[in-house]
Amino acid sequence: MGELQGKVALITGASSGLGERFAEILSAEGAAVALAARRTDRLAALAERVTKAGGTAVTVKMDVTDIPGIQAAVAEVEQKLGKIDILLNNSGVSAQGKLLDVTPDDYDFTMNTNTKGAFFVAQAVARGMVARKIEGRIINIASLAGLRVLSQLSVYCMSKAAVVHMTRAMAMEWARYGINTNAICPGYIETEINRDHWQTEGGKKLMQMLPRRRVGDVQDLDGLIKLLASPGSRFINGAIITADDGMSAF
Repeated sequence: MGELQGKVALITGASSGLGERFAEILSAEGAAVALAARRTDRLAALAERVTKAGGTAVTVKMDVTDIPGIQAAVAEVEQKLGKIDILLNNSGVSAQGKLLDVTPDDYDFTMNTNTKGAFFVAQAVARGMVARKIEGRIINIASLAGLRVLSQLSVYCMSKAAVVHMTRAMAMEWARYGINTNAICPGYIETEINRDHWQTEGGKKLMQMLPRRRVGDVQDLDGLIKLLASPGSRFINGAIITADDGMSAF
C-alpha cells in the first residue's frame, strides 16, 4: 500500500506531459485520481491505463479560464470520489514573442490560464479542505521561468512569477487550516509538446547551454511529487523548489 492510500487527488492539465505523469505517480502511491483537462478524449485513455494498473480514476472536463466551470468540476470530483486531499495545480500554456509584439489576446491567453486559473482552482479546492478540516496538500507547478527571465517568454515568466508569490501567500494564509501549499519550478523537461524542438538547431544550441547539456524527463519530478503529496511533507509549507538540474544556479 502506498502512502496515499485512501486519499483523493485532483490533477489539472492531466491530458498530456507532466500532468499525465503526475496522475500515474499519485495513483501508484494509492490515491484515487481525478483527471481534469479541456481535452477529455485524452483523459479517457489515461483513466483506462490507471484502472488497468489497479488504480481508481475519474475524468472531469475543466477549462481553468472558466471560473464557474472550475467550481462545477470540483463539485463533480467530490461527488464521484469524495473529499479532495491533494491538488496538483498543473494547467499551463505559453505564448512566445517579443514584448513589443505582445497583443492583449496573447497576454490574456497566458495570464488567464497560468495565474488566474491556477488561483481559482486552488481557491475552490481549499474551500472544501477548510470546510472538511482536511490536512490538505496543494502543489502548484510554477517554472524556472518564474525565477528568471527567459528570452521571448516574458509574459510566461510573469505568469509563473505570480504563481511563485501566490504559493507563498496561500501557504501563509492557509497553514492555520492544516493546508500545505508548495510550488515546484521545473527547468527544461522534454514532453510530447516540445520533443521536436530539441532536435532543431535552436533546441540543440539551447541544450548546450545547460549545466549537463541535457534536458529532463517527466520522471525526474517523481520524487518531489511523492514527497509534497505525502504525510511526510507536514513541515514543508511555502517552499519554492527548483528541479532544473542546476540551471538556476547560473
